Amino acid sequence: MTVPGVSPYHGVRVMVLGAGGFIGRWVARLLTAQGAELQLVGRDAGQVETVRRAWAVDGSVLRADLAVPALVHDLIRTVRPAVIFNLAGYGVDPSERDPVTAERLNAELPPGLAEAMAAGGNRGWTGQQVVHAGSALEYGTASGDLAETTQGAPTTLYGRTKLEGTRRLHRAAERVGARAVTGRLFMVYGPGELAGRLLPTLLDAARSDGPIPLTAGTQRRDFTYVADAAEGLLRLGVLASPSLEAVNVATGRLTAVRGFVETAARTLGIAPGRLGFGAVATRVEEMQHGPINIDRLRALTRWSPATTVEEGVAHTVAFGAASPGRF
Repeated sequence: MTVPGVSPYHGVRVMVLGAGGFIGRWVARLLTAQGAELQLVGRDAGQVETVRRAWAVDGSVLRADLAVPALVHDLIRTVRPAVIFNLAGYGVDPSERDPVTAERLNAELPPGLAEAMAAGGNRGWTGQQVVHAGSALEYGTASGDLAETTQGAPTTLYGRTKLEGTRRLHRAAERVGARAVTGRLFMVYGPGELAGRLLPTLLDAARSDGPIPLTAGTQRRDFTYVADAAEGLLRLGVLASPSLEAVNVATGRLTAVRGFVETAARTLGIAPGRLGFGAVATRVEEMQHGPINIDRLRALTRWSPATTVEEGVAHTVAFGAASPGRF
């Protein structure tokens, strides 16, 4: 995030929940570069500390079970952050399927953060007090031009609970007078991504031989490089607007999954003949949608993600080559 003069985050106490995760570490990394006073929160303090050391993040590591509301409120009263970036969530990993945990972390935590910030946060900050990471899966089977006003129709546990979290956060913020926004993220990729996802699978395949089983790849996605996604959240955080329900953080450009794979394969030196399109069935919950509307993002921030798929894959390769221990 490039800003003229001193960053608005310089010297500001910022709490990052889920700092050990994929996008959380990038938010923390960018905030470190902006000179923020970081408080990095996670259930596994050891994992967060490992990420902090490996990813050039400067901040204090705090352990907290974010599924326990009283602990979260106590933590905020003690630390008194000016703004919280909530990257905590449950359900991205295929092994995370407990509905109770999904409800607590995805649906109940966000409104609790607004309530806690209204009661115990640092009131000197003029931007958003809670910046919550939402998900494309909140739209579910909704079709057409996906704008923030589109009625969500999620079909997965993750999508349903994330949409409920967005709605509850907005209602709670309006009720208690807090400023909060959900930055709705789409197909985020890049360094630090979970093993088993599309780009990490291709990175692993580039170091081996043999066919690479893939879906037909006809579904189109808005692929957003992780540093752009994190920057979008930081830009939303400085907005002095009243509470905003949701803002799409995406490029506004759709790419077929097959096109992403072919572009990545060229960059990684994977022979086209190894790409086994159609060898894996497309999951029934895969979204099929039109372009992502980012008019609200542009109007609010005067910015939109610019990294192309080719550039993003190249950045990922270069990042891994410079710092292999960070993957």
